[in-house]
Amino acid sequence: MHRQIIAALLAFVPFCVAAQSGPPSVRANGEAVIQVKPDEAKLNIGVVTQASTAQAAAAQNATQLQSTLDKLRAALGASGEIQTSGYSLQPNYQYPRDGGQPTITGYTASNTIEVTTGDLAGLGKLIDVVVGGGANRIQGLQFTVKNEAPARAKALAEAVREARGNAEAMAAAMGLQLGKVLSLEQGGPSVIRPAIRQFAANAVTAAAPTPVEPGTVEVRATVTLTVELR
Repeated sequence: MHRQIIAALLAFVPFCVAAQSGPPSVRANGEAVIQVKPDEAKLNIGVVTQASTAQAAAAQNATQLQSTLDKLRAALGASGEIQTSGYSLQPNYQYPRDGGQPTITGYTASNTIEVTTGDLAGLGKLIDVVVGGGANRIQGLQFTVKNEAPARAKALAEAVREARGNAEAMAAAMGLQLGKVLSLEQGGPSVIRPAIRQFAANAVTAAAPTPVEPGTVEVRATVTLTVELR
């Protein structure tokens, strides 16, 4: 009885493997990178002050930042957004050469705001305005696009076309043709790589307008295509 059951199972195994193997197929990857002109910029503007006491450093920072904000709002109008992105107040230490306990020599206050604007042509003038208002740290200038959906869709479409072309080339090399699509997967979220520019505060002067070139934003997409061969 046991031998009959084992023989029946062995006879069934080859059938199961053949049923699950499926038709021959080819898998191909596709990648696309497109360049898009940015229509939005984000900029971190900071005020850093130092004084002998924490109260003095904070008060000086508040006065200097308020002057910066007044000029910034006047320059932006209704076309931009302003939000605080960071604030710190910390002691400055002096460490003895021969070791021992450090001493506090003063305090540093730092306040940073993030500005978002769609006026890319006026960005250089905006930088000059805030420096004239009291800002002494300009960093993290980033260009991007407000609506990323069209750029993502275009990158994905180009990636799919490349994957299809790669699959056709491999099939032709084997003397076969492509059949129906078995699967199409996105390799990961389409990556929007903003153009980033860095500014040093001491490089920005009021003597001449600050030149700013937005450049382009990179959008990258990858897909994996599996197609039946015939």
